[in-house]
Amino acid sequence: METLNNLTVKIFADGADRAGMLEMYANPLIRGFTTNPTLMRKAGVNDYETFARDIVKSIPDRPLSFEVFTDDFQEMAKQAKYIRSFGDNVYVKIPVTNSQGVSSALLIEELAKSGVKLNVTALLSLTQVEEVAKRLAGGPPAYISVFAGRIADTGRDPVPLMAKAVDILAHSPNIELIWASPRELLNVFQADEVGCHIITATNDILKKLSLVGKDLLEYSLETVKMFQSDAEAVGYKFAL
Repeated sequence: METLNNLTVKIFADGADRAGMLEMYANPLIRGFTTNPTLMRKAGVNDYETFARDIVKSIPDRPLSFEVFTDDFQEMAKQAKYIRSFGDNVYVKIPVTNSQGVSSALLIEELAKSGVKLNVTALLSLTQVEEVAKRLAGGPPAYISVFAGRIADTGRDPVPLMAKAVDILAHSPNIELIWASPRELLNVFQADEVGCHIITATNDILKKLSLVGKDLLEYSLETVKMFQSDAEAVGYKFAL
């Protein structure tokens, strides 16, 4: 656990299950929370506003990101300003493009100039990072979420790209880089090593934090015991 105490990257919990979010809220290692429409749907959230306002009330002192859910930029602007009103700790997630592939850059700049704290999401390229950083520069606190896990899903190593993204934001003190959609706990340490400001992770990954620094021989024995226990539970037999 000494390694965890030395981390500089901030860990945010990514999800929309209320009980899971409150469980992570009780963990001082978790510094903020992010959601998106897909996670909300998966968690069975049917009333967006009731859910969001309840979470803001329950978690009033850590950053919370809630995403717009429209494809129209004018409507996005309206939703963003409304979502912002839920609480001072709320960041509004704006996708880097709409579903037609049209850039959100102008909207991002407009919202930043009007004082909305943004979490620009679904970035996968350095070109996108550069463009969004330009639009957010000099504005209120903001996040840029690069989906490093999805980059890895394509067979590319996300570490060099994330390191370059850190460099791009080096002169933008109001913007923090998020390593989004990690696939394993190791990504927390990779994000920390390249200087990423934040990493988001779902509860299934965060629950592995207790394994950090675990003795590997002990872990090996536990694995063997698991195999043996499961075989016995099923009652596997050979007619030898």
